Amino acid sequence: MKSKSIKGKSTKEIKTALEECFADGFNPTLAICFISKSLDRSTITNLLDAAGISVFGCTTNGEFIDEEPEKGSAAILLMDMNKDHFQIYFEEYPEKNYREVAKGIAKKAKEKFANPAFFIGISDASADGEEVLRGIEEIAGSAVNAFGGAAGDDYSFSETFVFTNGKDSGKAMVCIALDESKVQINGIATCGWKPVGTEKLVTKSEGNHVFTVDNLPVLDLTAKYGGITNVSPENDSLLIEIAANFPLQLQREKGDPVMRPGLVVDWSDRSYYTSGAVPQGSKVRFSLPPDFDVMEKVVKGVENLKATVMPEADAVIVFSCTGRILSLGPLMSQELEGIKNVWNVPMVGMFSNAELGRATGGNLEMHNLTTCCVALKEKAPQPPKGENT
Repeated sequence: MKSKSIKGKSTKEIKTALEECFADGFNPTLAICFISKSLDRSTITNLLDAAGISVFGCTTNGEFIDEEPEKGSAAILLMDMNKDHFQIYFEEYPEKNYREVAKGIAKKAKEKFANPAFFIGISDASADGEEVLRGIEEIAGSAVNAFGGAAGDDYSFSETFVFTNGKDSGKAMVCIALDESKVQINGIATCGWKPVGTEKLVTKSEGNHVFTVDNLPVLDLTAKYGGITNVSPENDSLLIEIAANFPLQLQREKGDPVMRPGLVVDWSDRSYYTSGAVPQGSKVRFSLPPDFDVMEKVVKGVENLKATVMPEADAVIVFSCTGRILSLGPLMSQELEGIKNVWNVPMVGMFSNAELGRATGGNLEMHNLTTCCVALKEKAPQPPKGENT
């Protein structure tokens, strides 16, 4: 499979880049589109549609094709994958029936492919990505390969969108089902935030609303471990500081912990809402602010993926949490460059509101402050039986 990645800050720039891609006879069939809400994604999608290209699209909090993060742009990965090897599905979930919608897509994919893998984009910041993953697992099995992320909205925290040919929605799931007998797909979700202190017990929580840890208000404990002094509603930077630098690390029975940053404070009891569920009775640890080791762990994880299961790739897709670039700033380019250099093939990525994937040794999870790196390799056609190879 041949692939090319392009970017642009206007529809005109994307149109020109597409024409240049086609000039050498390249005939892509599939496009991964990460597009800022500030651009006309409908017109860009129509350009691709007119060329016979199937579209998987998400709005973003930033986008990239190489190591330099952009804002207000479109980043697109084009692939000439055999059309028989993939199928795009798009379903809305206005009733918040995430699991049922995912199950429906997985059933269709199982009817088309004996062993499907899934590449997923979800819109609506309140959508439960873990319910999406559970729905897919229910049909395709717990060992299924499924990766993806949640769309962004240029940090406006208003409305996110996913889209495909002729469809666009703020409450939907877009999914590429891949025939794993024809396309190899592997990925890894890695965070790198270091824990501090001992394990603590979540003594009161409801879903993603964490009230107390070790019978103390979770906000007060977070401030204590983070050394945060101005813990008040008047501190406009408090939530960004807590979410980006001092997330809870939800411990799992197997695999790496899952990051659960606090996003909204309830000042009446000094509790807060996290990005995903934190069950009462579970164990958490607090985090240290990120340093260079955070980036190194991600790159080493990707290098290990290549060394162990994915020696070659045709293309790479990256979902990196918005919180990472807020914390790492200009250093983020070093992490992206490290990922790019592992296979040195065309890459596309976005800064997402959440990441979907399997952490090292763990289950499929919805992550935050995490980088989910996915590598694709279309398998060479096998000669008919009886022919010499």
